[in-house]
Amino acid sequence: MNTPLSSLRSLAPALVVLAILAFVPAIGASNRMLSLAISAGINIVALYGLSVLFGQTGILSMGHAALVGVGAYAAALLARDTGIGFWLALPIGGIAAAAFAAVIGVPSLRVSGHHFVIMTFAFGQLLTIVLTNGGDFTGAATGLDLQLPIGFFGMRSDDLVPYYFVVLAFVTLSCIASWAIINSPYGRTLRAIRENEKLAASLGINVGRHKIGAFIVSGVFAGVSGVLLAYFLRHISPSQFASFPSIYLALMVMIGGARLLLGPIAGGILVSFLPEVLNLDPVQSRILYGVCLIAVILLLPNGLIAGLADGWQRLFGAGREQAPSTGRNPASEAGR
Repeated sequence: MNTPLSSLRSLAPALVVLAILAFVPAIGASNRMLSLAISAGINIVALYGLSVLFGQTGILSMGHAALVGVGAYAAALLARDTGIGFWLALPIGGIAAAAFAAVIGVPSLRVSGHHFVIMTFAFGQLLTIVLTNGGDFTGAATGLDLQLPIGFFGMRSDDLVPYYFVVLAFVTLSCIASWAIINSPYGRTLRAIRENEKLAASLGINVGRHKIGAFIVSGVFAGVSGVLLAYFLRHISPSQFASFPSIYLALMVMIGGARLLLGPIAGGILVSFLPEVLNLDPVQSRILYGVCLIAVILLLPNGLIAGLADGWQRLFGAGREQAPSTGRNPASEAGR
């Protein structure tokens, strides 16, 4: 049984890592590194939503990038047509993506397993087609430019350092929100559905409603991520939210691990920076991602962070578990 103290302990490692990441600009990181870090942070916000859906509920979506796209296009259209800026676009983008997730979820969650994966993939492709054929409203295949200038407490968004801290703040909020969901009664209900859906239904849990709810929650995270992406790139197009970006997000959360709070951070940073560190081209990067995914599935099925935690427990926890047994009475043990 999780106590409040143990719940806080599960949050502490992620907050420590995020605090360390706050010093990245201070070490003289180049603009290239800062751009990669911002991109990774934007992905991590979306990954926390996917971790609620996949890690807690056991549902893997291959259309998550489409939800990011809804948030991004909502921000761009609001800026172009109404003059609404960043701070108002954030909640609107999150709500729009959540509404789209509900529309996808109602028919998709009537099926399960690989059928659900195919359905979400199809909806993602459908959104790309709609955006591509949207004419002047969506910018068609060329997309939309986000021309509205905005500032963050006196700092412009095209300055990488302040925008890095804005993204890091939203990563931190996403981490805390995910932690709150995981440790709430709702999170325990989602895990019950993940472990045994039929048993959960027999206990009176409305499985369909909770699945759709988890999908909607993941959409809020994705929509906020899309708004952050639109204001970072200042240009969006349908190809950014097609099939491969969804696979890319699923790859991140599976490699890092979907059930622990450090998983999305690890997956987002690893997949974003590894090709840069190894100086790989896009084709080589995709090959590396495939190899990493196969290795994780075979060797670390719960993700890299969970695998490292298990290894730490086996290495340093075994001695602590065995130590108290030296003081027990063998006769009393035999009599149990």
